[in-house]
Amino acid sequence: MQGIKDLSQILINLKPVLATDEFVFCSLKEFNNIDIAKYQPIATFIEVEGMTMVLKKEIAIQHNIVFNNVYKMITLQVHSSLDAVGLTAAVSKRLADNGISANMFAGYYHDHIFIQATKAEEALLLLTELAT
Repeated sequence: MQGIKDLSQILINLKPVLATDEFVFCSLKEFNNIDIAKYQPIATFIEVEGMTMVLKKEIAIQHNIVFNNVYKMITLQVHSSLDAVGLTAAVSKRLADNGISANMFAGYYHDHIFIQATKAEEALLLLTELAT
């Protein structure tokens, strides 16, 4: 199944959902597959400085992993195409205009936005309004 490319159709079908878990971003300079398995990251990205991992907050605490801020994840239930133009801009602008930072992550089927935990409910409302 191919994702939707038309921005107006994507926005109409946005269907943002707020996850109940809290997440943190952290970085490991040195890592191996055992580390990755035991930390159970929901996302990883290898940078020159090390591996960025997005973990559930409780796992980071359990393993004494340093983190700065706590985030909630909003998943856009629409199946947008990776080639769609404008979704990230539309979502980011809507949130930025209301003083909310957006850390976007594109999965194959859905886009996920990591929002400061204290602003997650407000972000969800703004994105729900964007879809109407």
